[in-house]
Amino acid sequence: MIRFEHVTKCWDGRNVLNDLSFEIKRGEIFTIVGPSGTGKSVTLKHMVRLLTPTSGSIWVDGMEVSAAGADDVRQVRERFGYLFQGGALLGWLTVAENIALPLRERTKMPQAEIEGRVAEALRMVGLEGDGEKYPNEISGGMQKRAGLARAIINRPEIVLYDEPTSGLDPVTARTIDHLIQRLNDELGVTSVVVTHDLQGALLIADRIAMLTGGRFVEVSAPADFVATEQPDVRGFLDAQFIPKTGLHEMSARRNT
Repeated sequence: MIRFEHVTKCWDGRNVLNDLSFEIKRGEIFTIVGPSGTGKSVTLKHMVRLLTPTSGSIWVDGMEVSAAGADDVRQVRERFGYLFQGGALLGWLTVAENIALPLRERTKMPQAEIEGRVAEALRMVGLEGDGEKYPNEISGGMQKRAGLARAIINRPEIVLYDEPTSGLDPVTARTIDHLIQRLNDELGVTSVVVTHDLQGALLIADRIAMLTGGRFVEVSAPADFVATEQPDVRGFLDAQFIPKTGLHEMSARRNT
């Protein structure tokens, strides 16, 4: 569904992405992990043409978005929902008004239909009754859920998550992880998750990709990812105290 072909992105004489090639399948949860500064968020931004590669090509369902004109890029972006790292809620709008914003800005949908869509999105993320609150009146985890409701309000085919659990306590982080999994299943979307939280990735991912040096050094299912001998992956796993064995419960997310 999403395909990178030999993508390089050069900034200040450094290749942030370096001949990167991979493909994301329709309907899967594809999780990108790796150290800070390795280009994880840069990879997401290329998918929706917020960035353009220095060389190489990016495809979404047969369209080369890296070379598409403005009208085609707008059409491709309508297929995506994007949860930004900080939630990116506007403080002077209520939660409901934040969630409704994409519909008000991009469509001519009647007010009653917008309100119905917002109520549905609030229900899906467990924020019923919180729509009239302002962002500073709700917790960090609730802000992330409100941001996710806004990301799905247009009923996208693909949802991009940029560090969805950053800054959250472990219990709240796991709540967000399970929400990502549930929405992926219920909405039938394709999910791409950038995260430092390897435990969360092991819980929800169909495949995990490790990005370092501008390339993926490992792309595999959670159980294979944990068992690999690839040195960069092993160092990343060891830094988060994740052993090679004993993670069957984490990697079998679909059976819980």
